[in-house]
Amino acid sequence: MAAALLWSAALSASPQTAPEAIQIELNRLEDQGNSCRAYLVIANPGAVSYTGFKLDLVVFDRSGTIIRRLALDLAPLRAQKTSVKVFDIADTGCKAIGSVLLNEVLDCRDSGGEISDCVQRVSTSSKLPVSLSK
Repeated sequence: MAAALLWSAALSASPQTAPEAIQIELNRLEDQGNSCRAYLVIANPGAVSYTGFKLDLVVFDRSGTIIRRLALDLAPLRAQKTSVKVFDIADTGCKAIGSVLLNEVLDCRDSGGEISDCVQRVSTSSKLPVSLSK
């Protein structure tokens, strides 16, 4: 009986395997008239497919002042798949953008339903002088 309790305690103390990070990279910015077209590369290397995945993004100018806030829906994110999301930042020239902040993950769901604190599952990077951070 004591051995079973010790075994049970050892199992409950072992760390849970965390899901692999969803990697979001700001890959390209290009002017489109009065707007800036942004390209994100999203890698989901894990086994979880997301049926809902919406970001709250805040765009700052080069001096650090907020110039735009937008919600960006990336869903669906298939498991073990890399994809590209293209979106326009309205009435904003690319040269005005200094950085982009992933403020929050507004919607995060898999086949089992809502997932809390999804921002912890995201890692950010940028190939540009304009940073993407969280």
